[in-house]
Amino acid sequence: MGKIVVLDTTLRDGTQGEGISLSVEDKLKITVKLDALGIPYIEGGWPGSNPKDIEYFQRVQKLSLQQAKITAFSSTRRPGISVEEDSNIQELLKAGTPAVTLFGKSWDLHVVQALNTTLEENLAMIKDTVSFFKAAGREVIYDAEHFFDGYKSNSQYALTTIRAAADAGADWVVLCDTNGGMLPSEIGEIVTVAGENVSVPLGIHAHNDGDLAVANSLQAVASGAQMVQGTINGLGERCGNANLCSIIPNLELKMGDSCLPENNLSLLTETAHYVSELANLAQQSQQPFVGMSAFAHKGGIHVSAVTKNPATYEHMDPQLVGNKRRVLVSELSGVSNLKYKAQELNIELPLETPESREIIKRIKELEHKGFQYEGAEASLELLLRKALNQYQDYFQLESLKVIMEKRENMGITSEAMIKLKVGTETVHTAAEGNGPVNALDNALRKALEEFYPDIKNIHLSDYKVRVLDEKDATGATVRVLIETMDQESSWNTVGVHENIIEASWQALTDGITYALYKKDHQQSTQ
Repeated sequence: MGKIVVLDTTLRDGTQGEGISLSVEDKLKITVKLDALGIPYIEGGWPGSNPKDIEYFQRVQKLSLQQAKITAFSSTRRPGISVEEDSNIQELLKAGTPAVTLFGKSWDLHVVQALNTTLEENLAMIKDTVSFFKAAGREVIYDAEHFFDGYKSNSQYALTTIRAAADAGADWVVLCDTNGGMLPSEIGEIVTVAGENVSVPLGIHAHNDGDLAVANSLQAVASGAQMVQGTINGLGERCGNANLCSIIPNLELKMGDSCLPENNLSLLTETAHYVSELANLAQQSQQPFVGMSAFAHKGGIHVSAVTKNPATYEHMDPQLVGNKRRVLVSELSGVSNLKYKAQELNIELPLETPESREIIKRIKELEHKGFQYEGAEASLELLLRKALNQYQDYFQLESLKVIMEKRENMGITSEAMIKLKVGTETVHTAAEGNGPVNALDNALRKALEEFYPDIKNIHLSDYKVRVLDEKDATGATVRVLIETMDQESSWNTVGVHENIIEASWQALTDGITYALYKKDHQQSTQ
């Protein structure tokens, strides 16, 4: 068992991914989150490349971090000028970080064609820049860019570049698979050779263009690397960087290495989702270890086995990484699925009875029509409780009408008129919205707020439409998924119909009904 040092480059390399843009505030928040996770090095950006990163390095110094060391990133000096004359180097120095990450060229192709300089000058650029920052009292992490491609092209020169960095005083030499095309066998062989040529500890920086960044990083560690660089959720340019959310648990749980402080691994799932939220990206459901589906079970035979012994279909305890087991109820479900889900929802459900068989039959019929309860567990709970007569309807619809009007140069208006029965009273109201679904939502709330004031505290937070049977074109059935939130939690509901307004109404009313039921249930158990 060894200690493997993790350098997170989400805030630098991760932001080079398509569609990813983090504000300074976002970067500072993620820094605090990574520090709480226990990441020892956080690469915050390239201060010579943009004003945003300059501001980040100014403000990050004011954070009270627990243990993380902030590093700033830049290239070696440019050809033909001194370190003191290079503006990028001076900005890196002004960033004031205790550690710097310097990248230099290892591939003779890049030296000659990209830098338009000589192989000798490139070696001088590496030595001069590393020496400059060591003299300034900084820890130097040297990233040997394109090292593996360079080694395959000209092994002697590639090795000479990392020896130059080590001889100049670099604290770390990190071997980069910048194009992301290496195989694990190549990584292992070349890391071993590199370790024989330099006395400083080695690291690995892998990209995922061959879908092997995690495997390559683990192989590098097995071959002697002591630092792993990567990003949360594998964010990064092209196909992304090595995913730390997979690397860290594999190292800790499978390879016996230590990466994070004791007990911090359970914070991994929360951190992964937090970064996705700030990056305005949907968390990949099937992402290993931290995805919602990573420990989800759907097939009835699987669920039956998992309830007896989770090891039958799980490679580890999900709680170790802060995730949880999920059992899905669907057309593939059996009694085992329903039993597990009922227990999870604290529903007393008699099994192996006509009632339970009828519920399963009903769920399968609805899923055949297009309903999907895997991502709409509030609708599923309402379905189960209604079948067991465990709650009463809070309102009944008598009629609704939605009008959309478009006039030339006047924009579009939508209005919904609803007639509901609440208890013995009939309520007839109308409301406008920026679209028909928004108008429906506004009218429903307006009608119910007098009877259920707590509705003011909930709001619709997400709305998704999925077209089923695309061949039917505009007449196709649609599935609407709605996420509703209050001050404490969120829940998802589903509606399906050929008419998008009706599908939306189903999901909307389930969302409101679930909120009301949840409130009543909490009060009854207090």
